[in-house]
Amino acid sequence: MDSEIIKWLMLGDPSIQFQTARDLLDITGEELVVLQEPIQYTGWGSKFLSFQEDSGIWGGGFYSPKWISTHYTLMTLMELGLPENNSQAKKGVKTLLEHGFYKDGGINHWKSQKHSETCVSAMTLALLIYFEIDDPRVERVKEFLLNQQMEDGGWNCQRFNGATHSSFHTTIMALEALHFYEKKTNSKDAELIKKATTEAHEFLLQHHLFKSHKTQAIVDRRMTLFSFPPRWKYDVMRSLDYFQKINMPHDPRFCDAITLLRKKEKQGKWPLQNKHSGQMFFEMEKTGQPSRMNTLRALRILKWWMKKPKEVLCKV
Repeated sequence: MDSEIIKWLMLGDPSIQFQTARDLLDITGEELVVLQEPIQYTGWGSKFLSFQEDSGIWGGGFYSPKWISTHYTLMTLMELGLPENNSQAKKGVKTLLEHGFYKDGGINHWKSQKHSETCVSAMTLALLIYFEIDDPRVERVKEFLLNQQMEDGGWNCQRFNGATHSSFHTTIMALEALHFYEKKTNSKDAELIKKATTEAHEFLLQHHLFKSHKTQAIVDRRMTLFSFPPRWKYDVMRSLDYFQKINMPHDPRFCDAITLLRKKEKQGKWPLQNKHSGQMFFEMEKTGQPSRMNTLRALRILKWWMKKPKEVLCKV
C-alpha cells in the first residue's frame, strides 16, 4: 500500500479517515471507535446532520426531493460510516418506517401506488438494520424483499409492471440490504437468505458485473463511471465494493470489472467520474478531480482481490 496515498487519504474528511483505518490499515477496537465518533461532529457527516428538521426529516420530504430528502440523506450518512447509535439518524429512519410501511410488508411512500416499491424497500431495510431500529416491522420488510426475487436470481422494481429480467440497480440494493441483515441479526431465515444471495451473485457474475450475458456488450456506459454517493444507481465500483465487503471467493468473471477499475487509476488515485443530477445540500468532492472516497473504495477492492489465487488474477 502506497504510504503517500494513505497519508493523502488520512488528510481527508473524518469519514475517509475512519474507513481508511478500518479497511486499509486493519485498525480495530477502541482505536477505530475513536476515529468513527468525529463523523457526527465535524466534516461531511456533521453538515448533513445540521440540515435535519425538528420533525426528524430532511429536505421537507421522505423520499423526494432527490437528493436532499430524508431517505437519501440517511443513505449518504450510512455510506460515510456515521455511528450506528446516532440519535438524529435513528429518529430519521423511524420516520421513514412510520410513513412508508405498507400493508404488503414493504415500503410505499406514494398514495397513488397500491404496492410497495422494491428498490426503496431494499434501501430502507439497509437503513433499519444499520441504524439498529428495533421494530417487528423490520422482519416484514425483509420478507417482502425476499419474496420479490425473480427467477433469474436478481430483483427488479418494475416487476409489478411486467418486467421479466432483473435489474442491476435493484439487485445491488437488495444484496447490500441482505448483507447488513445477515451480518447484524441471528435470523431464522439464514439458509433462505444464503440461497437468495447466492442466486443474485450468479446473476451479476453471468453479466461480468456490467455486460450482456448474451453479447458481452456493455449494458450501459454509465455503469462504468464511478459515482459517490451512488444513490439508487448501479455502477461497477459499487458492485465490486459489495463483493469485497462479503469477501466473495475468487471467480474469473470478475476480471473485466477489475481490469476496468485498474484502468481508471491515475498516479495512485481514482477520480470522481460522475454525479447523478439532482439537488444537493453541498458538494463533497468535485467531478473530474481525484476523489478520496473513490480512491479508498478502489484500494479496498484491490486489497481484497490481490488475496486471490494467482491463476485468477487478471491481466490488464
